[in-house]
Amino acid sequence: MNDIIHLLPDSIANQIAAGEVVQRPASVVKELLENAIDAGATSIQLIIKDAGRTLIQVIDNGKGMSTTDARLAFERHATSKIRTAEDLFALQTMGFRGEALPSIASVSQVELKTRRHEDEIGTHLIISGSVLEKQEETACPVGSNFAIKNIFFNVPARRKFLKSNETERKNILTELERIAMVNPEIEFSFIDNEIEVLRYPASNQKQRIINVVGKSFNQQLIAVEIETSIAKIHGFIGKPESARKARAMQYFFVNGRYMRHPYFAKAITSAYEPLIPTGENPNFFIYLEVTPDTIDVNIHPTKTEIKFENEQPIWQILAAMTKEALGKFNEVPSIDFDTEDAIDIPIHDRTAQAIRPQVNINPSYNPFKTQSSGNSSYSRPNFDWESLYKGFEDDAKISGSAGDETPIPSGLSSGTLFEEQSVDDSTTLHYQYKNKYILTSVKSGLMMIDQRRAHIRILFDQFLQNIKQKRGISQRSLFPEIIEFSASEAAMIPYLLEDIEAVGFDLSNLGNNTYAINGVPSELDKVNPTELVHNMVSKSLETGSDVKEEIQESLALSMAYAAAITYGHKLTAEETSNIVDKLFASSSHKYTPDGKLIISVMDDIEIDKRFR
Repeated sequence: MNDIIHLLPDSIANQIAAGEVVQRPASVVKELLENAIDAGATSIQLIIKDAGRTLIQVIDNGKGMSTTDARLAFERHATSKIRTAEDLFALQTMGFRGEALPSIASVSQVELKTRRHEDEIGTHLIISGSVLEKQEETACPVGSNFAIKNIFFNVPARRKFLKSNETERKNILTELERIAMVNPEIEFSFIDNEIEVLRYPASNQKQRIINVVGKSFNQQLIAVEIETSIAKIHGFIGKPESARKARAMQYFFVNGRYMRHPYFAKAITSAYEPLIPTGENPNFFIYLEVTPDTIDVNIHPTKTEIKFENEQPIWQILAAMTKEALGKFNEVPSIDFDTEDAIDIPIHDRTAQAIRPQVNINPSYNPFKTQSSGNSSYSRPNFDWESLYKGFEDDAKISGSAGDETPIPSGLSSGTLFEEQSVDDSTTLHYQYKNKYILTSVKSGLMMIDQRRAHIRILFDQFLQNIKQKRGISQRSLFPEIIEFSASEAAMIPYLLEDIEAVGFDLSNLGNNTYAINGVPSELDKVNPTELVHNMVSKSLETGSDVKEEIQESLALSMAYAAAITYGHKLTAEETSNIVDKLFASSSHKYTPDGKLIISVMDDIEIDKRFR
């Protein structure tokens, strides 16, 4: 019998490894940027075409590589950072497993130009699908120039599953932002399809955060810093008023590496619970420095999940640090005991005699006396008690009920609740219950309608139709609102602008990721336009929708939630009927667009059971 187990060729092994390391163009960007940082670069340029499908190029001014190092870098598990097993627990740099470059070269066409400062001439390599096609000397500046072309050209199935250009570009920007925020001393520039989209000059930590997330955060950041034997923590937290409902700016960095850590995030958000409404999330940018041997960064291929040895103590430190910072900057309500109007608390004197309290009474007062007599000046108030019972008598006549039945409130007949009574045999009466639900009678029983959800369903259909037919009516603003986006949000605006304007917004680009809102949809009278546009863009980024119809539905739903009536809103009879009529004219009147129940019916059998 022939042997069936054999070793895989390196080219196939590299492609298998690429499935973990290179998931999309953003994965390539992350690996190349981290390599440039490890090389000591002070200026890094990122160039892409077609959202990374055609070209991903990273140019740095780092220390470069020799001819031998440049060739060895594309071999599996070739690294300059690990020599013994103990080195795994003392890592201070980013890439270390030696899988990134060989994995990238196995699924793309790579061109590398690199030169060290001490060399007069550099090295030029061309590798296609793990095969070395060319190696020669060349003239080039100090540093490295990686050009990754036609990613997944030899794995069509992987290329087919790439998302739209908008989504892939957004993911690339996200990786760039994360790396830029933890390396403020390095200058970054981003060129998309031969246009420079953004540039982050070298700066301090706070200025880099503001450059990335927007100038609006300049006055919203509170500095935090603490140093313990377990960890050194510094960074910034956002003021409570800067909290967002969706896609809040929440970043953790450990030893210069971005990470996701829901457990630590809960430590910070718990300190905000009494300060922000339910459903909103605070912003924070936290940098942790710990001893490398107390964390494990190699538990996930993308190295965004990190295991900590001292998780619980760090959780407590983060929670205490956040509460202290919020209290220090008067974000937590406090009592001031140093005011001039403070209560004067007397000192207890043990030798003083206690004084019996005196009670003054008028023995001649009689509350049941109808007229004043003698020395008394009091008299029984003259109330017309009989007039208070007139309403109950009228209701009893209307209902025709016996004295032992529960009376119905004045002005509301029993037919209003449980029968379809009509003035002209065509108008059904509806009753608004606690300014939250609409009650109306149907053949099968009593129907209850959630007024806010019903209005959301109605507005969603209306806004979606306006977007598709491009007939939204815009109302010009007397004073245009200025709205500023982060780099990743601004990159999405050109792809959302047509639909945003179709619903009635009028936006003009002011440059530097800033837009002016010159007009808003006529239906949005009492809505903050800047907050709404922010939520619409954030929702589109969060869902990562690629289909045009899904993006349009996301925009319409955001607007419907913002413009719908709130609970507690008193409706007139005409408004109530209008909501019910329009709701049942909808193609889907039972549920909101995001799947929440609108209508509930209590049938006659269940109603009868309650009176047995």
